[in-house]
Amino acid sequence: MAVAIITGASKGLGRALAGELAGRGWDLVLDARTVEALEESAGAARARGARVVALPGDVTDAAHRRELVAAARGLGGLDLLVSNASALGAEPLVRLDALPLDGLRAALETNVVAALGLVQEALPLLRAGRAGAEAGAGAGAVIAVSSDAAAEAYETWGGYGASKAALDRLAAVLAVEEPGLRVWAVDPGDMATELYTAAVPDDDDPRPAPESVVPGFLALIERRPPSGRYAAADLADSAGSGGAETDSVASASGTGSVETVR
Repeated sequence: MAVAIITGASKGLGRALAGELAGRGWDLVLDARTVEALEESAGAARARGARVVALPGDVTDAAHRRELVAAARGLGGLDLLVSNASALGAEPLVRLDALPLDGLRAALETNVVAALGLVQEALPLLRAGRAGAEAGAGAGAVIAVSSDAAAEAYETWGGYGASKAALDRLAAVLAVEEPGLRVWAVDPGDMATELYTAAVPDDDDPRPAPESVVPGFLALIERRPPSGRYAAADLADSAGSGGAETDSVASASGTGSVETVR
């Protein structure tokens, strides 16, 4: 069976994606900081037939990252790494003139430094990933969960957006440096999550549940398009047509180049 590591898997998008992958025969290594919520997520995935290793901890801890990769190795390898754990930098979000620099550093540590650290730890297993090789599309895959705030300027989203923009750049360069892998930065779009509530507590506009964006991620994982930046909504919309529309052209093989899909 294919194996995935998903960080930030106790709630929201991470939990929703874990459940759907479990139902499709994936084995999982799940990370989150909250023990009880992580165990609930792991239990739901096990109920769908998956082998699951749940490891509570902080992705900014190098020892914890090593544990996650070791757990994947114990399940037989690693085919997919989903960097979903995120930090805002300030709760609620504030304008740049009031953004605590320690908060910005914390967001960068979680959203950028830890994400790269986990990739570095996981690369040997990803390069040997089985799911992609069996499909004739290279080795493993990396999903960096991004944000619209990485590409657009929204008031109060400067620190978080900067961290996600940096994550996008790391993903783009990793795709060039590791042409045998698939590396996708994915903007999930608006979701009703605890993270968003913490970011903008006064916004009571209705937002879609995280489960609603999972089909886009599944389309990405199953179709394995070229490395690049994608929007989950576009991926879901294009699933029936067999491909996403792009605003730039990748190489014929689709590897070692970067597409942007909006």
